[in-house]
Amino acid sequence: MSLSTRKNILILMADQMTPSSLRAYGNSVSKTPRIDALAREGVVFDSAYCASPLCAPSRFALMAGKLPSKIGAYDNAAELPAQTLTFAHYLRAAGYRTVLSGKMHFCGPDQLHGFEERLTTDIYPADFGWVPDWDQPEVRPSWYHNMSSVLDAGPCVRTNQLDFDDEVTFTVRQKLYDIARERQAGADARPFCVVASLTHPHDPYAIPAEYWNLYRDEEIDLPRTSLSYEESDPHSKRLRNVSEVDRTPPTEQQVRNARRAYYGALSYVDTQFGAILDALEASGLADDTIVIVTSDHGDMLGERGLWYKMTFFENATRVPLIVHAPKEFGAHRVAGSVSTIDLLPTLVELAIGTRQTAWPDPVDGRSLVPHLVNDGGHDEVFGEYLAEGAIAPIVMIRRGQYKFIHTPADPDQLYDLQADPQELRNLADDPAHQHTVEAFRAEIANRWNLAAVHDDVLASQRRRRFHYHATTQGRIQPWDWQPFTDASQRYMRNHMELDTLEAMARFPRVGGK
Repeated sequence: MSLSTRKNILILMADQMTPSSLRAYGNSVSKTPRIDALAREGVVFDSAYCASPLCAPSRFALMAGKLPSKIGAYDNAAELPAQTLTFAHYLRAAGYRTVLSGKMHFCGPDQLHGFEERLTTDIYPADFGWVPDWDQPEVRPSWYHNMSSVLDAGPCVRTNQLDFDDEVTFTVRQKLYDIARERQAGADARPFCVVASLTHPHDPYAIPAEYWNLYRDEEIDLPRTSLSYEESDPHSKRLRNVSEVDRTPPTEQQVRNARRAYYGALSYVDTQFGAILDALEASGLADDTIVIVTSDHGDMLGERGLWYKMTFFENATRVPLIVHAPKEFGAHRVAGSVSTIDLLPTLVELAIGTRQTAWPDPVDGRSLVPHLVNDGGHDEVFGEYLAEGAIAPIVMIRRGQYKFIHTPADPDQLYDLQADPQELRNLADDPAHQHTVEAFRAEIANRWNLAAVHDDVLASQRRRRFHYHATTQGRIQPWDWQPFTDASQRYMRNHMELDTLEAMARFPRVGGK
């Protein structure tokens, strides 16, 4: 099958949206009609994973098509080097207009990374203030959230995240209208890649009554698995300490409130995605646009007694991935395991119509086009976790029915996800699976030099902590992105002809003017 080239690309990205909470993936509680419709008409990846279950490392890996350790994307205060090529660079080089609105968690002075335009600032700081400290693993990071997100969950009027996401939706809609008007005027006919990146349904679990009241307490499902501190694996115990799960354990009602607010946030995200899709349709751009829905990672939502992310258990590391282009790809589901780092080579192939063979900088991801056209495709994912809660690199391999998790600091974990989807039986010490374990260990030893990665992480942490301490003395020069709007060129100004301006701004034009 030959691909149609020069299609527009719209990436709708949520934050901390786990597929187990969506109807498209079998959930019966959530109300997300616009995402559901995209899934019915699109290609749904049933086993998609992030490269690292934490915001910035996952996003950087997605952008660069590389595993986090290859680009120094260790944690939420890591800098994505400016020379790192991203899908925005590749698409821009191919003649695309590249636009970002919303969260991407870029740290450092480069806040564009290949995007030609950035419509909003980021919700999170661009400095090195959130660097973990593996030199003091027993010290809880003061900047990391505790269980207040769960304990205080419920309805609200406004939050910081609502302010941000409303701005993201507004700016993306306006940009789509501007693109349509500019094309109408013959000013810029390039195809576009627009990324709309919301911060919901990320905690805190607080949402306006409009969305809270879409759900009733009695219909909210509780976690399927509940483990105590003593029953947890060593990394989960550290995560429980980082988030103070057992210092302030939530009641059943507080757990229900948090999950109800999370469902409400999903409905809010669905509404924002719907508003953007409506603008795409109204602008006459929908038929020529590939829409991709995904997230940076999931949320444990109380499963195994854990919340948030930072673990390779399914709820945290799995992500939704839906590709909607009905005229290009028939609706179907993909069972094979894939990664968000596969998006870069996929987007490049969709843009240029052929498989990229010579990369200026080699990528780890593999194109998903064979999956999209229902012609085979790979079934393999690699992941890394190198941030808070860990004391050494943690790596994961998902292939076929198995998931293998390894770190030099803890016992191995092997799960058969077909027989044990809740990951309650660790098979790593089962004699019947020793050959499988040994094969995974050998593969990890061949693929990673974990001792060297560990040293690199420690050196980076020490360097960035010192950097932050030094640059917060005296006058501070922030890296946070400052969106610029030239008010002298907006709306009506006296250097513009009124009739000409109104004719250009009206879409569609009256009488074909």
